[in-house]
Parts: sequence; structure tokens; C-alpha cells
Amino acid sequence: MKAVVQTKYGGPEVLSVQYVEKPSPNGNEVLIKIHAAGVTAADSMMRAGKPKYGRLFLGLRGPKHKTPGTGFAGIVESVGPEVTRFAEGDELFGEIVFGSGTYAEYVAVPEDGVIAKKPTHYSFEEAAAVSDGPLTSINFLKDVTSVVPGQRVLINGASGSLGSAAVQLAKHFGAHVTGVCSTANIELVKSLGADEVIDYTQQDFTRSSEQWDVIYDTVGKSSFGHAKRALTSEGVYLSPVLSLPLLLHMMATSIRGRKKAKFAATGMKAIPELRELLSEVVQIINDGKLGVHIDRRFPLVEVSRAHELVDTGRKRGNVVLAISP
Repeated sequence: MKAVVQTKYGGPEVLSVQYVEKPSPNGNEVLIKIHAAGVTAADSMMRAGKPKYGRLFLGLRGPKHKTPGTGFAGIVESVGPEVTRFAEGDELFGEIVFGSGTYAEYVAVPEDGVIAKKPTHYSFEEAAAVSDGPLTSINFLKDVTSVVPGQRVLINGASGSLGSAAVQLAKHFGAHVTGVCSTANIELVKSLGADEVIDYTQQDFTRSSEQWDVIYDTVGKSSFGHAKRALTSEGVYLSPVLSLPLLLHMMATSIRGRKKAKFAATGMKAIPELRELLSEVVQIINDGKLGVHIDRRFPLVEVSRAHELVDTGRKRGNVVLAISP
């Protein structure tokens, strides 16, 4: 089968398409013919081996798993002898956590992994993107903090994968939502349901006279130090981008102060917890409350171009690899 192979850390040029052995499903595994795979900022960071302490998990001298990719959607081609939940022909989606990647024509996944049946009204490309923005953002808005009706929530980076999902999820939870994006993306963020939109090229939300109960900085471009003045007295600053200042602020605010800084690595949660969050996301999708915006689609052979786009930090919504027609 064809798969993307990476043998060293670096830029998009380290990714190449090669022929590798097609996997076979063992025991409780399902073999999935992948139709689409998500290309995410996390994939890009893992490709680059950054931050360097992440190599303790990824591989010190080079990637332990030579094929990158986490999110996927496809059709079950065959199942292992112990599989009971799924059958040949089922349309599934989900993510691989620290395993053989999804930038490939096939992948074998445990049936008790982070997978679920694809929503019928979603395309494979839309489903492949769910495990990035929606899954990460529901973790932050539901588990890391708990958004409740009437709260004021600000989403920084509201037009990206995490941000576009977060706007919709925060509205679903009953919040008043402010999205922060560039001029070009204002209409997109409004279409997602944001009550207000701040153009960061014209206004710095940290210097606004307004305050928010939750500031979710999906792109890590701000900081708790700058944003705390825009938080209410018991407000929470959230970010999925860990830095030394954020780590220090987390430690300090856990001991004193009513305003809090919080980080979480969604992919490090236990598999049963991730599967439960994914089930909740599926329910919200089936209720018609969550859509996925696709910016660009690339064939597998153009994986480097897909990573180049993600590296610009200017994608609108999601980037995917269209692997099978």
C-alpha cells in the first residue's frame, strides 16, 4: 500500500510517499481502508519534533512510528476474529493515539480504540477532521473548564480547526461567544454562530474594556499575563499550546488567585475518556449543532504541500488528505 514515511524530524520536505506492507487485523482490530485523513497543527509539531521534550514520547533520534497522522475516516475492509462491535462495510472515523499513523491507504485499529461510526450526513473528509478541532475543543470547554449557559466566552483563533469548533460548541453550551480572527475571516466566524467578532488586526482583545468568563486561546498567540485583565474575577484562561510561561502561570494560579490558567493535552487522556468525548461530539453532530469547515483538500502525494499550508498558521478550518475516492 502507499503511505507517507518520515525517518527524521524537520520541515515538510521530510515527508515522502512510499510503498509499505499493508497491515492485517489481529484479534480485536478492524482494518480500515482510509478515505481521508486530517492534517493538523499537532501533526506539524510532531513532524518537526517540537517542542523537543515531546521526543521523549515520539522518539529521541527520529520518529518511532514512521507514518504520521492521527485523524481518519474510512470503510472497514476486514475484521479480526475477536471483533464484535463492527463489521465489513461499516463507515468509521476516529483517531490513532501514539501508533501507526493515518497518512496511508490502510490502518488497523483496535475496536475499543477512539473510533465511532461516521455520521451519515458527514463526508469522509469532514469526519476525518472531527478528532482535531471538535474533540480537542469539547475537552477544553467541557472537562478542563465547564462552560455553562450565560457565560461570556472568547475564542482566540476562531477561524482555525480548534477555534471554528469551539465557537459552535460554546454556543451549544449556551454561552455568549466572541470570536477573534483576521479581517478575511470575519464572515466565516459570524456564520459559525459567534455573537461578536473582534478583528485582531484592528483591536487587541486584552486591552478591551470588556471581560470574559473564559478565554480559550486556541493558537497560543496570547498569554495569561496579558489576558488576565480581560478575565472576570473568577475567569479561566485556556490554551492547548504549552509554553514555559503558561506552565509557570498554571503552577502559580493553582496556589493563589481566583483567575486560573489551564492547559491540557487532549491526546494524552485515557482511551475510554477520549471515546466518551467522541461519542458526545457525534451526538452534537447528529443534532445538527456542529459542522466542519474544510479549507483545502490535498491528494496523498501532495502531503508536503498540505503541511506547508498548516505551517503558515493561516488555514481556515481544516486541511485534509483525500486518500481514496
